[in-house]
Amino acid sequence: MYMKNPLAILKMVILLIIPYYSYPQVMKAPDRTRGEGPWNQLIIRGVTLINGNGAPPRGPIDIVVENNVIKKIVVVGYPGVDIDPDGRPKLAEGGHELDCQGMYLLPGFVDMHGHIGGKAQGADAEYVFKLWMAHGITTIREPSCGNGLDWVLEHRERSAKNEITAPPN
Repeated sequence: MYMKNPLAILKMVILLIIPYYSYPQVMKAPDRTRGEGPWNQLIIRGVTLINGNGAPPRGPIDIVVENNVIKKIVVVGYPGVDIDPDGRPKLAEGGHELDCQGMYLLPGFVDMHGHIGGKAQGADAEYVFKLWMAHGITTIREPSCGNGLDWVLEHRERSAKNEITAPPN
């Protein structure tokens, strides 16, 4: 009966395919169990800044981050000259500072077309998120939402709350 009716065959195929694409293809990212923070204030001290606009590197610089937003970028000296501690931003109570003298800081990278794993890629969300973070990607756009829009939005929210290790945007 079904073999003689192409429309019935099409309906059956659609009914078999929809459940496959209706559920996430990968496991949810696990809760974050390592690392420090978040802090209400973070000061990155003495870093050399490459800001991405084509200008030469600047530094040493102190960068003040409050609630995950850069609030101040303060030039605190010149290469080869001791830093005057009186001109540095003050650390707030409960804040944290990183001594980054001799290190470079670049802005986060944006990946405008990335996929959060899946059966075809053979990678789960945790692996993909940590790979992006390791490469400096802080903003990602997942064009197909292959795991479902609700799944992607849930992970975006969990990342913003620092519950998982993943780019925050």
